[in-house]
Amino acid sequence: MFIQFITELARVQAVHVLSGPSGLPHPASENLSSSPNVFIHNVATNDTWIRDYGPTFVRRLDDGALVGIDWQFNAWGGKYPAYADDARAAETICKLNGCPRSVSAIFCEGGALETDGAGTLLTNSSVLLNPTRNPGWTREMVAGELQRQLGVINIIWVDGGGLIGDDTDGHIDQLVRFVTPGLVVAAKSSESGDPNNEGLSENLRILRRATLLDGNRIEVHVLPTPPPRYIDQERVPESYCNFLFANGIVIVPTFQSDATDRAAIRLFEQLLPDRKIIPLDATDLIWGRGAFHCASQQQPIGKS
Repeated sequence: MFIQFITELARVQAVHVLSGPSGLPHPASENLSSSPNVFIHNVATNDTWIRDYGPTFVRRLDDGALVGIDWQFNAWGGKYPAYADDARAAETICKLNGCPRSVSAIFCEGGALETDGAGTLLTNSSVLLNPTRNPGWTREMVAGELQRQLGVINIIWVDGGGLIGDDTDGHIDQLVRFVTPGLVVAAKSSESGDPNNEGLSENLRILRRATLLDGNRIEVHVLPTPPPRYIDQERVPESYCNFLFANGIVIVPTFQSDATDRAAIRLFEQLLPDRKIIPLDATDLIWGRGAFHCASQQQPIGKS
């Protein structure tokens, strides 16, 4: 699945892969070394989910320079003790990219942040105000740091609820995403009896009451989640919101659920007619509760 994911991305843009330290077997090198547009770097990490521990890139207003924000990282609130390599990755990536780095004082993951690029940020308290990440920080203090680092002005706290089994404590990237400025897709249970239903419905109510920086309401489109799925009697947190924009395309996760997979793809085709929608089967990944496994360590390393 990872090779397919990288291959699709490499059709439209350069892809940089952190393959692990030199001297160890590198499946990435073996499978991707001849792929055009793929660049492999011998950099150690503990986890696969670079959106969370890698830098968040912004542009400086005064000169337009690219800057990488290096958030503090402790493996989703200390859930997975081996995270020292992940915590160093943002600095390494900024050096490889030749861009300055801004070190933040708060513990945060990239999946906890969703912005429209026009001054509005979506996030939630269950992550950023969690005592396992930022003990002693008030909402106002966290908001000030987000505004300083990201340049956002309007912060909407989407605190209705998350997905059962999500070991991130409720990352926004599983719940609601901007598709274009002013327009979001938001996860909603496809089954009325789903225990996720109440929290996700409250998220929708929060979004429909909220306003953007320009004072306009957000246009909200419902994105039904796939039916509940369990692995070893544990609910896995699956959502179509965890899609990825790239040049001219959108990669959308699918879950071998014909009805909801088709509905998600149709909605993205409707909302993004100028982009090619690429479905990617994500069921081979065991999502949530630390269920990604590192071949070299054979231990849980996070995250949904």
